[in-house]
Amino acid sequence: MSTAALQYHRAKHGIVSLRAININWKIIYVLAAVIASLLLFFYIFRVNELTRGAFLIKTYNKQITGLLQENRSLQSSVTESGFLGQIQEKAKELSFEKTAGVTYLKILQNSLAEVPKNHQK
Repeated sequence: MSTAALQYHRAKHGIVSLRAININWKIIYVLAAVIASLLLFFYIFRVNELTRGAFLIKTYNKQITGLLQENRSLQSSVTESGFLGQIQEKAKELSFEKTAGVTYLKILQNSLAEVPKNHQK
């Protein structure tokens, strides 16, 4: 056999070997569809988780704002009650009493004694 014949024989077997690989396109299409479906499912799942997380953060921020307002209110009431408590204790020490009724006395203008102007300090 000549060199050309051997090369032709090798080339023929190489082409035949390429023909021996038979690709089943249906399986490839089905696998691609399954992989695309799984990727779409995971994408939807992750977007859902992200949305849920954002909603929870928004809800928690609202709760934090409400609690901060309540905390400020409680702090001011504690401050006021502490200040008023101290005043009430001081009033008790000085024997002050709460008045039930107030009676006003009218004093006539000429009933008061006048101090002469030259005796004032």
